Amino acid sequence: MVLPCLNEAEALPWVLARIPAGWRAIVVDNGSTDGSAEVARSLGALVVHEPRRGFGSACHAGLLAATAEYVCFCDCDASLDPGLLAAFVGQVADGEADLVLGRRRPAGRGAWPAHARAGNAALSRMLRRRTGLRLHDLGPLRAARRTDLLSLELTDRRSGYPLQMVVRAADAGLRVTERDVPYLPRTGKSKVTGTWRGTWQAVRDMRRVLAEPARDGAAAGVRA
Repeated sequence: MVLPCLNEAEALPWVLARIPAGWRAIVVDNGSTDGSAEVARSLGALVVHEPRRGFGSACHAGLLAATAEYVCFCDCDASLDPGLLAAFVGQVADGEADLVLGRRRPAGRGAWPAHARAGNAALSRMLRRRTGLRLHDLGPLRAARRTDLLSLELTDRRSGYPLQMVVRAADAGLRVTERDVPYLPRTGKSKVTGTWRGTWQAVRDMRRVLAEPARDGAAAGVRA
């Protein structure tokens, strides 16, 4: 399980305690100054240091460090329960889907600020126009086969990484679906969507991803 991390020392114990038994937690430290790496290591996680700042940089470093057949992603801010990913992997393993995303359902006051929901809704509409996928969320909780993810040759290293994963999966003909997950108030301040400015910077990154032409030989995506 890949856990991109930037100053999440307070939330890490909660997150790591919920990793399914037998799974390996890969905490990708993206320049934390609060001792996150030391906390993660003390709790048994494999810590990978990624000096290049950016959500995509951290996620991709974790993907490259992973060796399991199935790779999952989850934020480190305690807003999402990584234990839910066992069901995601089950869907992939059973052949029901190739990429499973968590559709966030707010569970608690302040769990999903209005500006973040608005940005997500706008991106979902743009994604539908680009790929035909009828998804409602581009949240960070997700699971797929490692080989499938590597075959997408993801290049974005900023906020567009999660979207590029979905777009290229659709272009490659992978089956993409989503399932509801509770979305809790995060621990600490958001690095990306904590403000309107941060949200729309992320939207701008993602618009660039949507403007990319489909890669040669890509098939039409299977609709969720």
